[in-house]
Amino acid sequence: MRCVIARFPFDLTKHGVLESMKGVKPEEVVGASVIVGRRTYPAKQVGQVVTRQDRRDFSAAEVLRAMAQLGFTCRDVTPAAAPTLALSPLQEASAMLGTPAAV
Repeated sequence: MRCVIARFPFDLTKHGVLESMKGVKPEEVVGASVIVGRRTYPAKQVGQVVTRQDRRDFSAAEVLRAMAQLGFTCRDVTPAAAPTLALSPLQEASAMLGTPAAV
């Protein structure tokens, strides 16, 4: 399948990607990832190995799009914002004052 990564066309196959990633130790996954075989790799690492380009030349989204088209499981993990509880002004004031000391 023809994929464009970093403005360069590549003819990639699922078997070719599996062979390229064979024996490559996965780095720590922090963001977007691709599951190749039984291992989870960072998307940028897969892109670097498959295209032999520097990681700064392409985005993780380009690699995820290409790998998803080849049938690999891709995950784009974006940090979720922590849910915040909306406090009323009275609850905010009480929280700032703290709890009263027991007598």
